[in-house]
Amino acid sequence: MDELIKYAPELALGFWENVKLSLVGVVASLILGTILVAMRVSPTPVLRAAGTVYVNVIRNTPLTLVLAFSALGLSDQLGLVFSEMPTTNSFWIVAMGLSAYTSAFVCEALRAGVNTVPLGQAEAARAIGLTFIQSLTMIILPQAFRAVIAPLGSVMIAMIKNTTVATAGGFLLDAAATMKEVFDTTGASIPIFLGLVVAFMALTLPIGFLTGWLARRLAVVR
Repeated sequence: MDELIKYAPELALGFWENVKLSLVGVVASLILGTILVAMRVSPTPVLRAAGTVYVNVIRNTPLTLVLAFSALGLSDQLGLVFSEMPTTNSFWIVAMGLSAYTSAFVCEALRAGVNTVPLGQAEAARAIGLTFIQSLTMIILPQAFRAVIAPLGSVMIAMIKNTTVATAGGFLLDAAATMKEVFDTTGASIPIFLGLVVAFMALTLPIGFLTGWLARRLAVVR
């Protein structure tokens, strides 16, 4: 317990980096996932094919490889740079890879929600002259989001936990990297490990309860 108290400030700073990665990842993956689901249900074959390929490839690729590709392939080889500061650049590289990975799961959750919307509603939208984009944004997606609040919550919780592998993308300031550094320095493990477990539970459990409550509160009655 003494080690946990001694290194609490360093661990808290590392955990805060995980929180920031989570916040960026939630916003970016929801946006990209919504675009992907629009592509997957689009009447245009090319867009459907592109969305399907992206989702299937990303979902079947380990996150560590996605992050490594973002850092080594896009950043080191292709010169994609977000900032001249290495720590800031690695943060955004990891955030990009994490968002790209999570968006595939967001897309599939939303597509399941789209499938719950009766086909007659889309046909009625076309009958009154709405375009595909108009019917998608005004009729289909609002109902789809309401139908999959709980699954989306699970995806977000998984993404928060996935921030602990940020070191695969070269980001060495997160909680997991800080914990490893403390372990290597002191040899103490159990109190620090349990402290971070509690910290992540304090972050993920409320999300689970909130999304479960919202799912029941906003459920679409068929």
